[in-house]
Amino acid sequence: MANKHTYAAAGVNIDLAREVKKRIADLAQSTYGPEVLSGVGFFGGMYDFKGFKQPVLVSHVDGVGTKIKIALAMGKHDTIGMDIVNHCVNDIFTCGATPLFFLDYIAMGKLVPERVEAIVRGLVKACREVGCALMSGETAEMPGIYTGDDYDLVGFIIGAVEKDRAMMGKTIAASDVIIGLPSSGPHTNGYSLVRRIFGETKAKLDVYYPELGRKLGEALLEPHRCYYNELKPHLPVIKGLAHITGGAYYKNIPRILPEGLTARVNSKAWTVPPLFQLIQKAGNVDSNEMYRVFNMGIGMVVVCAPPNVTKITSVLPEAKVIGEVVKAVGDKRIIIE
Repeated sequence: MANKHTYAAAGVNIDLAREVKKRIADLAQSTYGPEVLSGVGFFGGMYDFKGFKQPVLVSHVDGVGTKIKIALAMGKHDTIGMDIVNHCVNDIFTCGATPLFFLDYIAMGKLVPERVEAIVRGLVKACREVGCALMSGETAEMPGIYTGDDYDLVGFIIGAVEKDRAMMGKTIAASDVIIGLPSSGPHTNGYSLVRRIFGETKAKLDVYYPELGRKLGEALLEPHRCYYNELKPHLPVIKGLAHITGGAYYKNIPRILPEGLTARVNSKAWTVPPLFQLIQKAGNVDSNEMYRVFNMGIGMVVVCAPPNVTKITSVLPEAKVIGEVVKAVGDKRIIIE
């Protein structure tokens, strides 16, 4: 008689998946307002969209990347959920958008309910902090695609902005001022290089560094900082926002500059945090490469007219003037001095 095959024997546990989805639904419920008509559990999330006169929907999708490897080694997964929400919120906020709802995709080789719950707790915490609903998502168990404890986390966000208030940097002009807001660490970028330098074993990540005041792994898992709540009140005096993520300064600041302009950034205007100094020294990484890969301590860049600088820096003590916008310098879109 031929052997009977089951889905569970093939590595996919439907009953366990049902339990996990129930946990997720219970957690997500705390992010719902009256505008959520259906959330986790139904075939599609329904959102009663209102409150805008001429809304433009703003969307973004991103992943946490290999920072997950650090989380796995440290056995800590709640901050990873915060990372992906904050990253996505920051990205759509660069055009002035208000986050409305968030969806997640968690894929792994073997379903571990406690791990998924920890990730979702992070998602929920970050969503609640910005008034965003965790509407729906997918938890996929895919043996053969993911091996061992490996998993992936992807986030999708939908926001909205009034059409006449959408901010794309079009009004930025020469002599405008560039202000930087501190990051909380590498955020969600550069971790493949970090892992190459330090490794990803718990023994390596448990090393205590006096300059960090904690273990390396703890510093590397510091959640991606969200800038939405602190910057939203100041949108009327802001001309442009650049989220310093993959590609760091060279890729992200030019994205908001009109043609014919160059950003001149003074790298001595702020103190590079000890973690980045440690990465550079331990890996013998060239300074130019560091500014191409890491945020180097500045997670969000704000561009405004000179008269409005004190309106921002006086209420945001951590904010620092780090440069200016000038007329084009050859074909360079950014100069870091």
